[in-house]
Amino acid sequence: MPFEPLDQYLQRQQKLKEIQTLGYDPFPNKFACSHSIAEVVQQHGERLAADLEAEKPRVRLAGRIMTLRLHGKAGFAHLQGQGSRVQVYLKLDVVGPKQFELFKLLDLGDHIGVSGHLFRTRTNELTVWVEELTFLSKALLPLPEKWHGLEDVEMRYRRRYLDLIANPRSREIFLKRAQIVRELRRFFDQRGYIEVETPMMHTIAGGATARPFITHHNTLDMDLYLRIAPELYLKRLTVGGLDRVYEINRNFRNEGIGWRWNPEFTMLEFYQAYADYRELMDLTQELITGLVQSVCGTLQITYDGNTVDFTQWQRLSMRESICKYWPEAAAPAPTLEQMADPAQVARTAERYNALASKNGWEQIRVYAEANAETAGVMTGDLFEAVAEAHLIQPTLIYDFPTAISPLSKCKKDDPTLTERFEFFAGKLELGNAFSELNDAEEQERRFRQQIARGGEEAPKALDLDYIRALCHGLPPTGGMGIGIDRLTMLLTDSHSIREVILFPLLRPEAAGSEAAESPSTP
Repeated sequence: MPFEPLDQYLQRQQKLKEIQTLGYDPFPNKFACSHSIAEVVQQHGERLAADLEAEKPRVRLAGRIMTLRLHGKAGFAHLQGQGSRVQVYLKLDVVGPKQFELFKLLDLGDHIGVSGHLFRTRTNELTVWVEELTFLSKALLPLPEKWHGLEDVEMRYRRRYLDLIANPRSREIFLKRAQIVRELRRFFDQRGYIEVETPMMHTIAGGATARPFITHHNTLDMDLYLRIAPELYLKRLTVGGLDRVYEINRNFRNEGIGWRWNPEFTMLEFYQAYADYRELMDLTQELITGLVQSVCGTLQITYDGNTVDFTQWQRLSMRESICKYWPEAAAPAPTLEQMADPAQVARTAERYNALASKNGWEQIRVYAEANAETAGVMTGDLFEAVAEAHLIQPTLIYDFPTAISPLSKCKKDDPTLTERFEFFAGKLELGNAFSELNDAEEQERRFRQQIARGGEEAPKALDLDYIRALCHGLPPTGGMGIGIDRLTMLLTDSHSIREVILFPLLRPEAAGSEAAESPSTP
């Protein structure tokens, strides 16, 4: 195993042999602790030296060595565990020659166990007076450089185990992510939702518009798609009488990698029978506001240099958002009446493209034929180009065009729009919700329209079983998906999705180094 630095690897191997020669098990099975390091720091970190001297609290701890200092016949080390550190002190005449010889063979990164009592040194540092030292594990490779930690961004993602050891912020991000998931579960469990699991391998890719990963089942000799969304299966359960269901699910999309995208990601998806998108708007505000307060301890957080205030929610239709955030350089802004006219939408797109051309921005597609479907697609593109970057404060964007919402129920007063909304904060799209389409014939027509439109992200086959399920009766239902990775980015002020995924997908090391991605990376 030619791991670098090779000299350290070989030196530490030799020390491990010497430890074994002293009579110590090189790979012991366990060590019984009385406390964790974090518990000791929490319980005794503020106690006075005199109190500790009088009581001499007994402790039995284990951890990783982060600092190591020999002073003749004594030595100090710092042990780390559960994100906390405590100092330990050994004396030759207390632990004896054999254990002190063991101490001299230790390296940074090794795991040891100690037992003894707590006291404070002359510098007033909480310390364990070690009476017994136990060897637990040898680190054959060194930790990241002592003073600078692990700063190489790609290396942090590729070797997350070192990142977690060296960078306290990384540990805090993933502790907060775990708390977010717990709070989400608590919220839905308290409201009578049932947590379920649906398949990760599908015979038909559906539930979202995305390019799937394809795998093959040898025994059945059939191709399968890794799940791009659990939606169609969760709605089957609602047909079956599970009126409130949710799933915290892993999805896989064979698409680009960027600061907001990873091919494997985590979502919360939930469905509530007899509710519509308006009810889900209220539920979303309640859910997210409570979550932010619980996880962050405040409703005003900082993301990417901006203050995001969760007491200041706004709701805008997609058309309203385009009118509100229309760039001044392309004035006048379109009116709501113009955004409802397919021909005017095309002219609005042309005006935006003229400005985009001057500034070197990406242009949007303008369709030669102006109709409800093409106007809907252009409206969605205009929203992304004009409004999204302004959605710093928590915002619900609602009433999406039918052309870009194949699973949403149409508005009664305007069939070109659907009862759909998306949730934004910090310029991040965080959630997507609908009044679910439950008309089987209309759903089949939209599916066939998607297939006919073609493209790599379009479904290739009609999911007849889902249509059959709708024919058995899906009650009026509201459903929503929330991206847990992006939500964690927001609540930890992380600017790349790779910061909040423990093991993000990376190119193989042999392919060369990757530049760290920034929010400006497309």
